[in-house]
Amino acid sequence: MGRKKLERFQENESFPHVIEPSRAEALEGLSLKSNWNKDFFKNDKPIVLELGCGKGEYTVALAKKYPDKNFVGIDVKGARIWYGAEEVHRENIKNAAFIRTQVELIDYCFEENEVSEIWITFPDPQIKHKRRKHRLTHPELLARYKKILKPEGIIHLKTDSEFLHGYTVAILESNGHKILKAFHDIDRQLLDKEDVLHSVQTYYEGVFREKGKTVTYLKFQLGGN
Repeated sequence: MGRKKLERFQENESFPHVIEPSRAEALEGLSLKSNWNKDFFKNDKPIVLELGCGKGEYTVALAKKYPDKNFVGIDVKGARIWYGAEEVHRENIKNAAFIRTQVELIDYCFEENEVSEIWITFPDPQIKHKRRKHRLTHPELLARYKKILKPEGIIHLKTDSEFLHGYTVAILESNGHKILKAFHDIDRQLLDKEDVLHSVQTYYEGVFREKGKTVTYLKFQLGGN
């Protein structure tokens, strides 16, 4: 492991806004579960998650844009999380935090009805069939999200993968979920250039755009069974 990565891991450990449970600790249930508002953010503002947050671009940018909400980025890669965590520390952003853990443990980290929104930004589409359960919109993961979301909770999916966009639409329609918005090309269909879908971009979005890839977007609610 390189020195830079070790330094970032050590710095993450020093940040009070970075939570790094072991898998065993997560499976036992975080002490913050059901207590994020009371014990961590110390307010009653809505909680918004970014899953597979990478460097936390959306977590940080949304926290700055919407001070009336609390944001938590979740990723298993500590060296990536460091970028967002360092910015939160440097700019003294009070409404943002990070958890280093697997997304499939999300319902061990948050209580039922504790979360208002979820953002999924440019995840690995996991195109191979044997990797299908790792798709962040796989029905088993959607069921976990539903556990922690409020009844009217919203999920956003922003991706350059036509495969993942189409797969997710099919999953939502076949399971009785509600699609609120569906853009096949946000540059053509979303005219408000100040909208967060335009104004905030992840590192990977920049890479994909340079390659001429189209960016899609879904906004949906989980219903049905």
